[in-house]
Amino acid sequence: MLASVRSLKEALLVLDAGVDMIDLKNPMGGALGALDQGLVKDIVHAINHRNLVSATIGDLPMQPKLIFDATESMLGLGVDIVKIGLFGQSSHVECLTALKPLAANNKLIAVMFADDLPNLDLLPLVAEMGFYGAMLDTADKNGGDLLNHMNINELAKFINWATGLRLQTGLAGSIGEIHLNMLTTLKPTYLGFRGALCEQSQRTLDLDITKINRIRSMLH
Repeated sequence: MLASVRSLKEALLVLDAGVDMIDLKNPMGGALGALDQGLVKDIVHAINHRNLVSATIGDLPMQPKLIFDATESMLGLGVDIVKIGLFGQSSHVECLTALKPLAANNKLIAVMFADDLPNLDLLPLVAEMGFYGAMLDTADKNGGDLLNHMNINELAKFINWATGLRLQTGLAGSIGEIHLNMLTTLKPTYLGFRGALCEQSQRTLDLDITKINRIRSMLH
């Protein structure tokens, strides 16, 4: 279970709740909005290796040097995993290739978007470049959940292909309790949550410990 958090307080809350991965993300900044670097550093220091910490680099244009620099900068703050969004339809190959030197010694996850014509044919390249994993998410958080855009067979194809390439796999995108039985049968490495863990199921509101505990109990 991956839980996305936007503050030190939220990070400590989900740490105490026993989630598997703490994901640092600014929900006000888009699908993969990046948190302020000072805040990331503070959270990493507070967690102090007691849990895996991942972070996003932001909803950035697919410019290889920009993506490389943002990824390198985030890794320098001490997070365990960096998630890179493959936005749009161009320059994905160039960006993935540019990240190969960083992927050699760090855990990088390529994020594809179910509501933006994801190119699953990139998965072999993701693996070849040394990435740690690949995941599916949604870019437009007001445009429906993951299963509104890809059916269970398409998701299974993604999971099976990526797993066969020895990539870690993740599924996210406005998923909640009603999706858990179906998605857990696919055996992804993790499921990612934000909105389902928040008050009123609104991803920009505060986390609700009752919801966190409920979903965690359903997954364990």
